[in-house]
Amino acid sequence: MTLLIKNGYVKDPGSRLDKKLDILIKNNKIAEIKETIEEKDHQIVDASGMIICPGFIDMHVHLRDPGQEHKETIETGSKAAAAGGFTSVACMPNTYPVNDNSGITKYIISKAKKSASVNLFPIAALSIGQKGEILTEMADLADAGAIAFSDDGMPVSNSQLMRRGLEYAKGLGTLIIEHCEDLDLSSDGVMNEGHNSYLLGLRGIPDYSEDVMVARNIILAEKTKAPLHLAHISTQGSVELIKSAKNKGIPITSEVTPHHLFLDDSLLTSYNTNLKVNPPIRTKQDNQSLIMAVKQGIIDVFATDHAPHSQDEKDVEFNEAPFGINGLETAVSLILDKLVHKKVISLDKMIEMFSCKPAKILGLENKGKIKVGAAADLTLLDTEKKITVDVKKFQSKSRNNPFHDWKLRGAPVMTVVSGKIVYSSLKKPSSSQ
Repeated sequence: MTLLIKNGYVKDPGSRLDKKLDILIKNNKIAEIKETIEEKDHQIVDASGMIICPGFIDMHVHLRDPGQEHKETIETGSKAAAAGGFTSVACMPNTYPVNDNSGITKYIISKAKKSASVNLFPIAALSIGQKGEILTEMADLADAGAIAFSDDGMPVSNSQLMRRGLEYAKGLGTLIIEHCEDLDLSSDGVMNEGHNSYLLGLRGIPDYSEDVMVARNIILAEKTKAPLHLAHISTQGSVELIKSAKNKGIPITSEVTPHHLFLDDSLLTSYNTNLKVNPPIRTKQDNQSLIMAVKQGIIDVFATDHAPHSQDEKDVEFNEAPFGINGLETAVSLILDKLVHKKVISLDKMIEMFSCKPAKILGLENKGKIKVGAAADLTLLDTEKKITVDVKKFQSKSRNNPFHDWKLRGAPVMTVVSGKIVYSSLKKPSSSQ
């Protein structure tokens, strides 16, 4: 049966659609987009009052599968993604074993075909074992289905290895995603270095431990002329460096997470380990700099850095807890509430940063757009829906989210992947038969 979505307001900055339209889906693709499509022999979704967007893409998640399925699996992580409004996710390679060979990449793709609710794209390790010593067989990994390369969770400290990786990635027509951190500077830190770390007696991670590596990576991208994506930017200094690089035409893109936009290190007086992330939550000044960078287009995309952990792992002393926030099911509502409704950015810009831009950066040509013939991946938003974040209701296996009990305005209400409804809080679709 075909799927007909009626009466929704279609917004796609990439295709320049901005009007009330009906969308007909056949054979996993968008078949028609018209002001009125006849209701016959279709499964019908009444999207009155809803915004229909190109399917949202999260280009930075950790699904823990293989090896740490007690935290998350491909099945549960993809269900969390669907509930969060994401139709596609790209998963980082720091699994056990590390995704540093074609066998692991093929395993992830095979398991996703069997159990994933959304499109899943593996990101392979740049170095063997993420040790930063020897490059992986990048061509083999790309042939197996890896769409990018990253040692995320660990920075690539060896500048020569990063240079060679950029050159190979450029030749393969793909990109490297880099976690920017100077490990010698960050040392054994557990939170942002500054007044609050001294006050709390916790070891600090200075902001310039990120800035130094951002600067190095920009230089290497400039010299190799290779595309480079900088993950989870957190500092004012990084923003200034990225802005300068873009003004020079260096092929740099970057992302920011909701927790780096809306949380600051003064909150750590609670010693809540759900606030322990890497890079750490910074200062209110960094928050404002990041928000302005989003507004000005310096930062390209929103990403979650979804990093699930079990309650037992987080329920320890702050110094001993693992870094990471569970983010897939709160990201869209946070951006709607804190940026769109406060008129910091437009709804169009939010949609672009969650769909068109990540699709372009990752080279997903058939994603991030609403047009006839494109993949039928859609995210439906109710921008006025009021929610209270409740981690007990998460689809994810893990609950390590610091936004529990936050009251937010706006939420995804339906997620459609390849023409199939994989998540909905709306009433069940009707049939015209």
